[in-house]
Amino acid sequence: MTPTCPTDHPAVLETTRRDLLLASGAAAVATAFPPGVNQLHAQEASQAFEPIPLRLSVNANLVELTVDPRMSLLDMLREELGLTGTKKGCDHGQCGACTILLNGRRVNACLTLAVMHEGDEVRTIEGIGEPGKLHPLQTAFVARDGYQCGYCTPGQICSALGMIEEAKQGWPSHVSADVAQRDIALTEAEIRERMSGNICRCAAYPNIVAAIRDVAVEA
Repeated sequence: MTPTCPTDHPAVLETTRRDLLLASGAAAVATAFPPGVNQLHAQEASQAFEPIPLRLSVNANLVELTVDPRMSLLDMLREELGLTGTKKGCDHGQCGACTILLNGRRVNACLTLAVMHEGDEVRTIEGIGEPGKLHPLQTAFVARDGYQCGYCTPGQICSALGMIEEAKQGWPSHVSADVAQRDIALTEAEIRERMSGNICRCAAYPNIVAAIRDVAVEA
């Protein structure tokens, strides 16, 4: 009887190759992840992030608390301090809904960790005006119907306040005709450019720009 060659039976050869590949893959996975390794990594991760004490000023009030070092400033304000006026929109720094004032400058609270701000001064929408005594910018938003649904409004107002101060200090924008000019007039083009990081999904941009111009002219 003449011996047969494996190549005379392609189906047998194909099955053999498949089994070999499956066995090799299983062996590689078993070697890479020995028993208990996932549990060990989970234990190490839980031990690596101990709460960190933090002191800072929020709306002119001294706040002392302990926070997870992975917690964003936005989550600290909302979840730890209950200041839910600062909104969580995209959580990626793309919409501006979480804009707050940090040491007088506007910042997206979702893009910075709370533990980075030991001793800093944070101002949220809750620290701008109060019931019965609105900030002029809040009054202008009401008069110009810049609120619409209102979700983006806290970020819009905080951003506008920071932007007006930037213009007073002579910070140019991409549309500034003379970057060396210290006295920058907040024209409609300037306001639109400087507020471009704050999205209004209701598209109330003309109303928002008008409200900001009302206050900027008086400032």
